Amino acid sequence: METPEAMKVPIYMDNAATTPVDPRVLEAMLPYFTTEFGNAASKSHVFGWRAEEAVEAARAEVAALIGATAREMVFTSGATESNNLALKGAAQFLAPRGKHLVTCQTEHKAVLDSMHALERQGFEVTYLPVARDGRLDPGDVARALRPDTTLVSVMHANNEVGVLHPVEEIGRITRERGVLFHTDAVQSAGKVPFDVEKVGADLVSLSAHKLYGPKGVGALYVRRKPRARLIAQMDGGGHERGHRSGTLNVPGIVGMGKACAIAQAELPAESARLLALRERLRAGIERRVERATVNGSLTHRLPGNLNVSFACVEGEALMLAMKDVAVSSGSACTSASLEPSYVLRALGVPDELAHASLRFGLGRFNTEEEVDHVVELLAQKVQKLRDMSPLWDMVKAGIDPSTVQWADNA
Repeated sequence: METPEAMKVPIYMDNAATTPVDPRVLEAMLPYFTTEFGNAASKSHVFGWRAEEAVEAARAEVAALIGATAREMVFTSGATESNNLALKGAAQFLAPRGKHLVTCQTEHKAVLDSMHALERQGFEVTYLPVARDGRLDPGDVARALRPDTTLVSVMHANNEVGVLHPVEEIGRITRERGVLFHTDAVQSAGKVPFDVEKVGADLVSLSAHKLYGPKGVGALYVRRKPRARLIAQMDGGGHERGHRSGTLNVPGIVGMGKACAIAQAELPAESARLLALRERLRAGIERRVERATVNGSLTHRLPGNLNVSFACVEGEALMLAMKDVAVSSGSACTSASLEPSYVLRALGVPDELAHASLRFGLGRFNTEEEVDHVVELLAQKVQKLRDMSPLWDMVKAGIDPSTVQWADNA
């Protein structure tokens, strides 16, 4: 299938992995690489003062996106560091009170691996399952809480299937029980409404590069009233009110602030546009491709996410066949793994379908023409791969390949 002349290739539909920097964000950042190059911690001259002013203005912009105050935002190198600081910092501070933590099986690796690290330090972690639609039951959270539980961590939106967890209900439960609540809002912030007061979150992780800002900068919301206390994970200098030492990345922070301000201003219109694009993509796939299954809830979902399994097709082979379209077969952080997605497994998706899944991440710069082109290309490539598969012939004949007893030639 030929690409229309006006359409640029490759087509980028992996915005859940990262987003391009918005030109308006880049424009705001540029002076802080050259003329406004000061260190925000330099208090004795105008270069440092200007840098500090820029950082504080950005801090207010990031805070406004999630309904926080500027003094509650701690800048980090990204969401992985934010998750590490939130979980390890809070768990270690509260260890004298209890060493039981609660999270969800489908969390990002930055949360799961931090929890595993805490287990090696003597903490006990409960990993809650999700329903087939990918959502966590708040009742399961309530039942998991114990007198020695100090922290619950549940992401707002899943990075692979885009499913939104009922964080407001979870926040009410944790608040009633006096347990800290951390949520990874990396995928949802700027895409759907998120307010720390409505959610009742004490700690919230954010990343700039998921909302058209630069890579290498993120933030952690740390509630002041009632105060969430952390043990710093990085020593030296006591920057960020003692939470995170290290010279601040002023250009990156300025970029994150601008990205958050744009996202807040344009959220209603952009969310509606992305939802329309996603539904156009879904309808096109369902019309043109047999045995295509959407993974995760369609009701409680990010507007730009579509995760689809294609029966009798290997996801990696399909991605290679669609070389002019950037999509993924799971999280960017685990894309080198040959194991089927642990997120899809947790939803009860069989291994053969988990291996046959693609994640489409639609974003600010995608168009209807791109969506239509991808649908046609996808239909063509899926059919070509199925034509080479004996399993597809069996499925068409009404035979379930999983029930077949294969001969052992050994």
